[in-house]
Amino acid sequence: MLKRLVLTALLAACGLARAELPEPVAKAAAAHGIPEDAIGLMLMRGNSVLLSHHPERAMAPASVMKIATTVVALEQLGPVFRGRTELLGGGEVVEGVLQGDLLLRGGADMDFNEDALVHMLEKLRLKGVRRIRGDLLLDRQLFQPARMDVGVPPFDESPEAYYNVIPDALLLNNNMLQVEMVSDARSVRAQALPMLHKVAVRADMKLVDAPCARWEDGWRLPGYERNGEQLTVVLRGTFPRNCSKTYAINVLERQDYLERLFRAAWSRLGGEFSGEVREAPASALASAGSATESAPVNAAAAAAAAAAAAASGRVGGPAPAPAMRLLAEHVSRPLPELLRDINKWSDNALARTLYLSLGSLQADAALGSRPLEPLPVLGPDGSVAAPLPSAARAEQTVREWMRQHRIDDSGMVIDNGSGLSRTERLSPAQLAGFLSAAQKSPWAPEFQASLPIAATDGTMRRRLRDSPAAAHARIKTGTLNGVVAIAGYVTDANGEQCIVVGMVNHERTGNGAGRGITDALIDWAARNAAALKVLP
Repeated sequence: MLKRLVLTALLAACGLARAELPEPVAKAAAAHGIPEDAIGLMLMRGNSVLLSHHPERAMAPASVMKIATTVVALEQLGPVFRGRTELLGGGEVVEGVLQGDLLLRGGADMDFNEDALVHMLEKLRLKGVRRIRGDLLLDRQLFQPARMDVGVPPFDESPEAYYNVIPDALLLNNNMLQVEMVSDARSVRAQALPMLHKVAVRADMKLVDAPCARWEDGWRLPGYERNGEQLTVVLRGTFPRNCSKTYAINVLERQDYLERLFRAAWSRLGGEFSGEVREAPASALASAGSATESAPVNAAAAAAAAAAAAASGRVGGPAPAPAMRLLAEHVSRPLPELLRDINKWSDNALARTLYLSLGSLQADAALGSRPLEPLPVLGPDGSVAAPLPSAARAEQTVREWMRQHRIDDSGMVIDNGSGLSRTERLSPAQLAGFLSAAQKSPWAPEFQASLPIAATDGTMRRRLRDSPAAAHARIKTGTLNGVVAIAGYVTDANGEQCIVVGMVNHERTGNGAGRGITDALIDWAARNAAALKVLP
């Protein structure tokens, strides 16, 4: 177990006087007018603190917050954890016709993309289904609330960008369209993948004389228009002449996106469907939850159904819908593979999904995962008002894990677990605590394999190429306006692995200034950590 990081006591007991910044770090900060007070850092070898500067100060972590999410997820859910998506049917198949509704149940499947949906529908065709008589019901109720994206103001000026996607439990293809824009001297043509039913793309973009490499300078927020059943995505701004670019955008309402992709895929497979695509009612969720042993109970959905029935005053609720049976399923890659995408490439949508999964799912050796029993929120009179929100339950999980590992959680603020937040806070000591616990974990190899390798891959692929840290340091990076941070492991000259954390919170961190400070810290640690001794 990690010893409690009470830094003032540790420093006094060891007689350390290394609160000053290393000279290269101090020079990099001074060169850009960044005060030393805006920097927090820690360097540890084993349980020994070799260097610290404002170690207990809660600071904006940016994407190094993903360290907390991924360490706790790997410890709590284990390496066999997988999200899952299920397709269930509510009727018999008679002469190629499914006599009832389909229900598509989301289970935080981070690999649920177009190919996965098509494969599930292919399985449906192989069961002899040619036409669906009922509707397609969408179950997003694993996460509470089910649609966290609704009514949320944009984080920044690029709400259409992938890094800003807010997940739900049934997020298909991350709701992204790959838009290809091609221009000549007189016009711009646009098309998009995947192919969606009755969705077109129009480029309302003015041609300009500009370098193709600078095309994003003229990009403006896209939108879409609805004309009956037809949807048209509208691209706006300017675009260089004689240029070709592809860009992924999140612009369609996700209910439209899923419906249009389902209809297009089912039609291409020779299937017929004339029903509606709609959110699953509580009665359908309850019946689906008790369908078969092969379809694990969606506890959150069942709780929502019970709460809805109680709120309506009905005794016994509506007549039960026909029990649904599992027709097809898809499971994500195992958790260690997903962690590599989250940490190496700092994937916010995956990190947020994993964080919410901590408050919604548990590992299952056979199925990959199954829902947790919901924790109720009690009203003033003691009645059950609703299930505890998934984010609140995830935060409880993180803090309880920290207490078990004797890491002080004072001052920590968790918003969504990805670092894409203006409110999240972690201290250098807390980050060092997560990294130290992960170092001692049975899953240490899996976690460390998820971190970017200096000068080699991920967000560190172009950094520290001329440093002894190249190919030897595994570092998670984080960047927001006014924030640059790093956290991970660096190997010293004796081949011993050290924990390094560096955080800069200042308005002048842009244009490489903050990165220069953190890179100087990593390089200095790789060169000098072996010579630092802890006094008896």
